[in-house]
Amino acid sequence: MTTLAATATTIPPESTQQAIGYPSLFLLVLIGALVPVVPTGALVSSAAVVAFHQTAPFSLALVFVTASTAAFLGDATLYWLGRRGMGSKNGSRWLEAIRSRAPEERLTQAQDKLAAHGVAVLVLSRLVPAGRLPVMLACLLAKWPMRRFARGNLPACLAWAVTYQLIGILGGSLFDEPWEGVVAAVALTVLISAVPGVWRRIRKGTEAA
Repeated sequence: MTTLAATATTIPPESTQQAIGYPSLFLLVLIGALVPVVPTGALVSSAAVVAFHQTAPFSLALVFVTASTAAFLGDATLYWLGRRGMGSKNGSRWLEAIRSRAPEERLTQAQDKLAAHGVAVLVLSRLVPAGRLPVMLACLLAKWPMRRFARGNLPACLAWAVTYQLIGILGGSLFDEPWEGVVAAVALTVLISAVPGVWRRIRKGTEAA
């Protein structure tokens, strides 16, 4: 018992955080890719803030690898489920979930852009709030094979992880306490996510007037 207690007291707090934090980040981003209600961008930014204040080497690199890998696997799984749903007579609840979050107007825009620019649209879709699912559905309707989608989605997930990690690093660099950086990073992420919706409402109001 004495040996176990002594060993426990010698484990740095950062080691415990990493042992719990990285698997949790992976699972939450993976779930967020499959069920788009989890604020995955805010999660990555918050993890980057914590990693920025740690002394352990490669903390930020591990956040990047964990987040981008989970996002890629989640997107690939959702796309595979969508393709399976399109091929079945009764459809798929995953396909319906994608359709329900891809308004007709945005889907039409995504289809037009996908036809004109191809993979580049897929890469940009992850950087635009609420842009991922309309483009994914456009890829499904265009009957892109899994391999083609995966090739375009890989750089998209890498760019997404870098972007939200930079937001976290910015928040972490502005404050001495990690929790203050987390609050700032989450607030900035929410603000960025809200801007496109506000802009669409303003544009519709202007057109209606």
